[in-house]
Amino acid sequence: MEKINLAEKFDRIDAYWDPRIACELNSQHVKLVKFKGPFVWHHHENEDELFFVVKGRFNMEFRDRTEIVNENELIVVPRGVEHRPVADEEVWVMLFEPASTLNTGNIENDLTKKNLDLI
Repeated sequence: MEKINLAEKFDRIDAYWDPRIACELNSQHVKLVKFKGPFVWHHHENEDELFFVVKGRFNMEFRDRTEIVNENELIVVPRGVEHRPVADEEVWVMLFEPASTLNTGNIENDLTKKNLDLI
């Protein structure tokens, strides 16, 4: 039951697309991740994902459109919806998702992170 300073936590993240666990609640992880560049197209069969932009902005690409998500905005991607985050510049994102959620969903590649560190 200690407060978390997001800026301090994000300052400790030195790699892009490498989510870290900030805390856990009700079988959900609150993850912190820095985005830059394009991620991989993927979907999650069983989990919804919530992306909250702490700093910066990114594009959430869907096969039929793109949503720009700005600082202090969030977007929920429902389970089964194919998506790809893309950031032109560094962006700080907080994710809310079930602890079982794999960052690359149905795809496994060099960006897949199976064992996340607590930050």
